[in-house]
Amino acid sequence: MTAHGDILCSHCSLPVGVRPMERRLNGEACAFCCYGCCIAFQVKSGRHEEWEAAWLLIQLGVGGFLSMNIMMFSLLLYSDAFTGVDAGVLPWIHLLLWIFATPAVVILGGPYLREMWLNGIQGRVTSSALIVLGVAAAYLYSAFAVFEGSTHVYFDTAVMVLMLFTVGRYLEAVGRARAARDLEPLLAAESESATVIDGAAEIRRPVREVSAGMLVRVRPGERIPVDGVVVEGESNTDEAVITGESRQVTKGAGSKVIAGSINIDGPLLIQSSGDGTATRWARICRSVREALGRRSPTQRLADRVVGVSVPLVLALGGLTIVYWAQSLPFDRALLIGLSVLVVACPCAVGLAAPMATSLGIGRLARHGCLVRDPGVLETLARVRLLAFDKTGTLTAGKARLVGVDCEEGGIDEVLARAAGLERLSEHGLARAIAAAAAQRGITPLVTRNVRTVPGRGIRGSAEGRPVAAGNGRLMSDLGWPLPPSLAEHARSLEASGHSVVYVGWGEQVHAVLSLDDSPLPEAQAAIGALRERGLDATLLTGDLAQAAERIAALVGVKDVQAGLSPEAKRLALDRLRHDHGSVAMVGDGLNDGPVLAAADVGIAVGSATDLARETAALVLPADGLWMLPWIVDVARAVRRTILTNLMWAFGYNLVALTFAAFGLLQPILAAAVMAGSSILVVVNSLRLEQLPDPVPALIPEQRSGTRAERPTMAPAFPQWPARPSRGVEFRFSQTRRA
Repeated sequence: MTAHGDILCSHCSLPVGVRPMERRLNGEACAFCCYGCCIAFQVKSGRHEEWEAAWLLIQLGVGGFLSMNIMMFSLLLYSDAFTGVDAGVLPWIHLLLWIFATPAVVILGGPYLREMWLNGIQGRVTSSALIVLGVAAAYLYSAFAVFEGSTHVYFDTAVMVLMLFTVGRYLEAVGRARAARDLEPLLAAESESATVIDGAAEIRRPVREVSAGMLVRVRPGERIPVDGVVVEGESNTDEAVITGESRQVTKGAGSKVIAGSINIDGPLLIQSSGDGTATRWARICRSVREALGRRSPTQRLADRVVGVSVPLVLALGGLTIVYWAQSLPFDRALLIGLSVLVVACPCAVGLAAPMATSLGIGRLARHGCLVRDPGVLETLARVRLLAFDKTGTLTAGKARLVGVDCEEGGIDEVLARAAGLERLSEHGLARAIAAAAAQRGITPLVTRNVRTVPGRGIRGSAEGRPVAAGNGRLMSDLGWPLPPSLAEHARSLEASGHSVVYVGWGEQVHAVLSLDDSPLPEAQAAIGALRERGLDATLLTGDLAQAAERIAALVGVKDVQAGLSPEAKRLALDRLRHDHGSVAMVGDGLNDGPVLAAADVGIAVGSATDLARETAALVLPADGLWMLPWIVDVARAVRRTILTNLMWAFGYNLVALTFAAFGLLQPILAAAVMAGSSILVVVNSLRLEQLPDPVPALIPEQRSGTRAERPTMAPAFPQWPARPSRGVEFRFSQTRRA
């Protein structure tokens, strides 16, 4: 479709014309021929937030028409237009006002009455009771006055109070709909469909019915519904909704794709790698929905305060009427009491935390951070200490070759012989050695008769001579002597926490390889950024003290507790909580699960085990440690917004309630100010959408390419000299030791 005239209205299916109304509803781009069709579509097919906003707008339209007529005749009454010979018309004007006011009160007041009834069944008295009782008092008094022929009726007060409160509620609904619209791509996983290839047919199925091994076709512009591997086709994809990375990623045959990403410009045939309900997109969807459905601690406290204050306000309103009725006509006293009920309505209090929390959760979710509990953001904002696990959290979690100490032969020869053996082993250290040789461009020496010695290493023969790589016990069993200089250096490396592999051939040990788990490139910058925000960091690990202290020094952590079992980590966490208050724990391993659950805020990194993910309250995306300072900023902004909203809401209620009780505030003005209070809370919460996005430039090393698996070898190997001299060790720091 190239012309607007070819596009049909999403509601009435008529051509939209040259100036269509374009909206994004239910996660899809829609076009409408007029605003009426847009509203009708939202009422008929919109999700909860969209439906609520559209229905409130319709109520406002009908109520606005009726209240406009009511106010026009009321102004004539207030200006004494019907006096003298026209006084006989006055009862008919009152009757006309009653006729206009009755449907307006039913239409605008119905939702409040229904809410009061449902809460009353549950034994709760909420703000809806204040609105219903106040409006009912004004309406029923005015209806009685019509029968009695009184000169004073207050239908305008009853209707305008409802109008102003409905305006406030509509603006709140618009704010919630806007937040939900931003979250729609994240919450659509459960309702998504997939085009499944079944033989020669293409069948649309709910994504929950897709299982591993099924072939799924995704056309350009569609969202990829499953995790899997591209079997056929080539296209660019946008993975921002899951990874937060806005750059397009090229996918071809053999490439992995992520559910929730958008296929941009080419058809793809994908083989699903798992069930449709087990994707990260689906997990994000479930976590966000569960978090949004729960109340934060601050909001629960505010709700309890409101639950206590509403009965007190009802009593105060009654006492106000009794007090003023002694010196004023009853209708005037009734209006003052009505002002008390209206102005004390804690609508803004009910919005203070949920609005800000929802926006904060959505902000994090759009960058791949799962929040399992809305209280996490408020707690994290109060945290002053973060405890980190070492392996897999601050480090890559994989062994890397960091040094070679040679007694005979050059580094190339050592690595060629070692890689010839280790490339046939599945051990983690073996893979690291083979990867280091490959990165340096060294061809492994052809090795035969390879045999693994469990718990010791591996041995074989190359060039007619025996060759072996392993620990000291293997070399001792073989009877191969270890030169004193190498033995001394190996002891030093082991004492500092390095893993040591001896390499020998010709019945003698010729070299010592040292391997270590290197810090993540972003760890130091992340720790520094957290410290700039006033947060302390400590390291809790089960590793050796020397290894832990060395990693801690590299990333900038001063406090280290090493050699801890999972139970000891929990005890250490309790001691830290006693000294620092709330404590957050960042980890990824199986033994971190209990500690993450015990912390005030458990944070699991993206590569975490399933147990760590399930016990953590906050899950970062893969390679997401660099986002932690930004997450703290978001949490603090959310808490600051909540506190500001509550201070305004409660402070306003106290001041306005005092004015109303002294008879200085008319009901209509009280309703207007009350609606304005709710609007300010909504606007203040929406400011969270202006928070800056996380900046990857925080990482000292440029992050390139897609979010792929980290290399398993040290990046400094290409900087080594091609032919080092005998007895010289090259380190990543480029220092030499004779």
